[in-house]
Amino acid sequence: MTRRLTLGDIHVGGDSPLLIVAGPCVIENEDMPAALARFLQAETRALGLGYVFKASYDKANRTSIRSFRGPGLKDGLALLRAVKDLLSVPLLSDVHQLSEVESAAEVLDVIQIPAFLSRQTDLIQAVARTGRVVNVKKGQFLSPYDIAHVIEKITAAGNERILITERGASFGYNNLVVDMRSLPIMRGFGFPVIFDATHSVQLPGGGTGASAGDRRFIGPLARAAVAAGVDGVFMEVHPQPEQARCDGSNSLRQDDFTDLVQMLARIDQVVRPVKQES
Repeated sequence: MTRRLTLGDIHVGGDSPLLIVAGPCVIENEDMPAALARFLQAETRALGLGYVFKASYDKANRTSIRSFRGPGLKDGLALLRAVKDLLSVPLLSDVHQLSEVESAAEVLDVIQIPAFLSRQTDLIQAVARTGRVVNVKKGQFLSPYDIAHVIEKITAAGNERILITERGASFGYNNLVVDMRSLPIMRGFGFPVIFDATHSVQLPGGGTGASAGDRRFIGPLARAAVAAGVDGVFMEVHPQPEQARCDGSNSLRQDDFTDLVQMLARIDQVVRPVKQES
């Protein structure tokens, strides 16, 4: 059984109910974060699930120089802080360079290491030293066994508040595949494992100067991951994915969120006794 982490009155790992980490890929305007977070929080709370709001203030890893990146560090963190003050919801966002870490730690409850930076030792250890929960997206180029080295970098900096997120592995050109064996392998290191159900259906660089994706497979993969015993599910959600300024093709439509999460909660209830023994 994985260890149990606490985020205010929310728990993940151990014998805790499934955690849902959800929100838009990137902050697109001033109004979206609070409105979407309010909806997602209400739907997960109704099911007795933990909830963390996620949104990026800056998408540094984009296919094209012309891609929308977000409001940036200062304005983006201010908007996230407003959501936190309004709803008392834990926040997750990602950092891309050392200069962001201190400011991010003042606002965020979970600081995420992006998949492409999951081997960047200095960044990982700087985030670890903040004492915040560290969520590492497993790089598309890493095996699940390689996560042991990432965990060691974090614990060597004095932090054992760790989440590991699976988001698929590179499979030929512009494609990802999820090996469900990776989930119990990574849980075997003792820290909660999250499944990223939306980036796993991404087709990196598969569009014209942008990544593509196929949201049809979000539900099947999320259900399979919860059945395999993950501690949480990460999803990018958007009211109108076709108009999203980032990752629209692999984002879950807001109208589809409730039905999917209800199903995931039922699966989690069935597998939780087995998950606690593994």
